[in-house]
Amino acid sequence: MQLAAQEAKAWARMGNRKEMDIALERGRVLLESLPYPENIDNHFVVDPLKFDFYVMDCYRKVGEDRLASALADEVIRGAVDFNGAERAPMRIAEARVTLGVAAARDGDLEGAILLGHQALNGERKSLPSLAMVSQDLACVLADRFSNAPQAASYLDQLQEIRRNP
Repeated sequence: MQLAAQEAKAWARMGNRKEMDIALERGRVLLESLPYPENIDNHFVVDPLKFDFYVMDCYRKVGEDRLASALADEVIRGAVDFNGAERAPMRIAEARVTLGVAAARDGDLEGAILLGHQALNGERKSLPSLAMVSQDLACVLADRFSNAPQAASYLDQLQEIRRNP
């Protein structure tokens, strides 16, 4: 199931929506055939929320902002404990990048920058992975807001992370 999700992400990165959808459907069918995992904190277990995380990534890559945002909100909700503690900070960071990309594409520079900085300033992070995902927001900002100082600030922070992982 995880291989199907990774395949879908690869198709999304290549811009092939049809093959992405086929791989996601294959992953969904596999996920539905399995019992709910006993330990969702096991890195190698794929639970429904983790699958939503992969789907979110795919939809962000192909520009389906409404669907990507809905899944990002769900990923964040599911990754926060009842007391507000973040159980999955990397998922949350990537979900914030997704929300930032959607905000930027919708013309909301301030919201996009806020979400981008929140993603980069989180507690725990895999910097290479976060830098790769954050590049999606960087591209939208550079394309649509190249003269905005706020965009430059975010892009500078991202460059610093790349230089000093």
